[in-house]
Amino acid sequence: MRTRPTLSWTPDEDLPPGTTDPEAVVDVLGTGGVLVLSGAGLSTESGIPDYRGEGGSLSRHTPMTFQDFTADARARRRYWARGHLGWRTFGRARPNAGHRAVAAFGRHGLLSGVITQNVDGLHQAAGSEGVVELHGSLDRVVCLSCGARSPRRELAARLTQANAGFAPVPAGINPDGDADLTDEQVGDFRVVPCTVCGGILKPDVVFFGETVPPQRVEHCRRLVREATSLLVLGSSLTVMSGLRFVRQAAGSGKPVVIVNRDPTRGDRHALTRVALPLGAALTTVADRLDVSLDGPPAN
Repeated sequence: MRTRPTLSWTPDEDLPPGTTDPEAVVDVLGTGGVLVLSGAGLSTESGIPDYRGEGGSLSRHTPMTFQDFTADARARRRYWARGHLGWRTFGRARPNAGHRAVAAFGRHGLLSGVITQNVDGLHQAAGSEGVVELHGSLDRVVCLSCGARSPRRELAARLTQANAGFAPVPAGINPDGDADLTDEQVGDFRVVPCTVCGGILKPDVVFFGETVPPQRVEHCRRLVREATSLLVLGSSLTVMSGLRFVRQAAGSGKPVVIVNRDPTRGDRHALTRVALPLGAALTTVADRLDVSLDGPPAN
């Protein structure tokens, strides 16, 4: 029996209230040197649900844990059946106005960097450069035995060949690319091994219960040290992987501004939380800064 990861957080009653005025975002971006930390909420307008917001996937879905994946062949079969189907939908997602705004802010020299907790690659698809993928990316696969990495599209082709006719209709798609399927729909789905050593393949992402590589964490900490401020976009900051950077920034006296419709675990460390949809809020900010979401950078 799989147990649910401890991922919930109950807001305190004394948290500062949010605002619907994005002027604080305008102020920090106008100063420049802003480090963006993005979460699943930024991608909801691209059709990828978040974990904890209204209708979030945690209300109906327990994410795969690293412990289950490595210890249980049946869990791996379920994961790859669901993930293979989810990838077909997930891979068709396109950047939304929020992603385009972040890319535009970068082109105009307002950002020092982008750290994302997302595994969807939509920042890069929108044109952002040098994005640090804190939790990895679904478009790569890694072998747990020999460490060989390969493109997800190659694995998708192999899984399609090994499972001709596999096309159940999922109940939904989750932020980790996992489709909601019943055991009956999974059936006898065939998992394929590493082509180099025959080992177990895993998406090149950090599963729940797995730790972010220390060198990646240190790289992010350096980005926080070098930034003038931290702008959090669409993250509840429930898990420590993102919250630690908010605490680091606030602890060193750097302004922290959060854009998230619901309260977050980092609100008490922030100057303010803007409680608006990401696309609308960042489009308004871009307009006030005279930054075109699609045009060339200003001279």
